[in-house]
Amino acid sequence: MPTVLVTGANRGLGLELVRQYRDDGWHVIACARKPAAATELQKLAAAQTERVEIYALDVTDFAAVDGLAAALRGRAIDVLLNNAGTMGAQSFATVGLEAGKFGAADFTDWAQTFRINTLAPMKMAEAFVEHVARSDQKKIVAVSSIVGSIAKNNVGGLYAYRASKAALNAIMHSMGIDLARSHGICAVPLHPGWARTDMGGERADIDAVASVTGMRKVIAALALEKAGRFYMYDGSELPW
Repeated sequence: MPTVLVTGANRGLGLELVRQYRDDGWHVIACARKPAAATELQKLAAAQTERVEIYALDVTDFAAVDGLAAALRGRAIDVLLNNAGTMGAQSFATVGLEAGKFGAADFTDWAQTFRINTLAPMKMAEAFVEHVARSDQKKIVAVSSIVGSIAKNNVGGLYAYRASKAALNAIMHSMGIDLARSHGICAVPLHPGWARTDMGGERADIDAVASVTGMRKVIAALALEKAGRFYMYDGSELPW
């Protein structure tokens, strides 16, 4: 039975990732900041306790990340799926591009956005690289965003979120090169589409089911020759 570790598993895309991988026969390590408050996640786990285990994890607490890696030492993780993310203090779902307009930068919020969206996936990868390396599939995936593509940016705005995802893309590109050579691991950033979640809002193009179904197909098809490339949930490759 293959194993996937999902961060930010309490809602939205993370919750749907847990659901779909569980239903497909995977063992799921679901991580959430406050598992006791994650009622839908708890229901998923209770329905099939042998397939879903839940751990409390704040990805910005790097000591806690190391602690979880130590607790899972010796376990093989086929797919490390860094899904946890934030739009920052203001949600795109409620205020659109006004969430990151020029002249209104909150640099405390910037720092937290980068810690969650950019630094945490790097920390998770470093902490769990040996778990992934001992698996059969050997994949590290970071849920990124098309707004992190410089080539695709023709509207401006969203400064902190856009910059954090562009930096994440750069990290995953380098990681894809390095880990393919050193560990035989395929690492990629993946755009989930504009999905109807708490973060994406009701105006989004697709629902969480369609987004996750597409992402899982892309992840299943990953191979070393695709390492370090930027993909969309429909399988198309995105420019940097």
